[in-house]
Amino acid sequence: MEEIGIITLSILVVNGLVTYKGLKDSSFLDQYSFKVDEVLFNKDYKRLITSGFLHANWTHFLFNMITLYLFSDSLEAIFGIPSFLLIYFGSLIGGNLFALYVHRNHSDYSAIGASGAVSGLIFASIVLFPGMEIGFILLPIQIPGWLFGIAYVAYSIYGIKSQRDNIGHEAHLGGGVIGLIIAILLNASILETNLFPIALILVPSLVFLFLLIKMPHLLIVSNPFTKSKGLHSIEDQYNTNKINKQSEIDKILDKINKKGYENLSKKDQERLKELTK
Repeated sequence: MEEIGIITLSILVVNGLVTYKGLKDSSFLDQYSFKVDEVLFNKDYKRLITSGFLHANWTHFLFNMITLYLFSDSLEAIFGIPSFLLIYFGSLIGGNLFALYVHRNHSDYSAIGASGAVSGLIFASIVLFPGMEIGFILLPIQIPGWLFGIAYVAYSIYGIKSQRDNIGHEAHLGGGVIGLIIAILLNASILETNLFPIALILVPSLVFLFLLIKMPHLLIVSNPFTKSKGLHSIEDQYNTNKINKQSEIDKILDKINKKGYENLSKKDQERLKELTK
C-alpha cells in the first residue's frame, strides 16, 4: 500500500510543481498548454498530456487534487499501479482529444487542468462501486455514485451545448467516458453485477458523442436559461463568447489608456490577466 500511495503523491507533487511554474512564467504556460492549432497543425502532441499538469490558479489546482486524492486509493488498490496510470493518462488524453474534436474549428481555443484525468478516476470508481456515497464540497449532502454519474453527464452535455462558461466540459465528459470504459476492460466481471448503473451513465454519454460527431445539426437548440431567442449551435455560441471576451478586454484596455495600468483596480488587473492567457 505504501508503494501504491507514492504514485498518487507523485502525481500531486508534479501537478503542484508544474502549476507553480506555469503561474510564475507565462511563456512556460503558453508552451505546454492545450492549444488547438499547436496540436492539429504543428503536431505538438505532448500538449495533450502536459496541459493536464497546469492549472489556471491555486483554487483550480486544489479542487482537482482533492478530488484526485479522494478517488485514488481504492482504484490503486484494486487495479494496481500500471492499470491506475492507464486510467489516469488514458482519461487525460481521451478528454483532450474529444475537446480537440469539438473545438477543431476554433483556432484560438486553449485549455489547462487535470479535470479530464480526474473525471476518468471518478467514473472508474462509480463503475466499481455504483452505490458509493459522493458528497459535495461545502454542502452537507451525499448522493449515490450512479446518480452523481448521471447528473455529471447531464451537466457536461449542457455545458458543451451552451458554451456559457470557461469550464472544459468536453474534457470532463470525454475523460469520464474513457475512464469508465478502461475500468470495464480491466475488470469485465463488473458488468455482471453493475450493468444497470453502468448503462445509465454510459448509454446517454455515447448517444450524445455519436450525435455530436455524426449529426451535429441535431444539437442546434435554443437555450432555455437565457433571454436570447432563436437557435444556436456550438459554433454560434463559441463565436458569441469570443466576441464578448474581446469586448471585455477592450473595456479594460480603454481604462488603461485613460488612467494607466497602475491605476487599474486589482480586480481589473486579475481579470485582464485571465482573459489574455
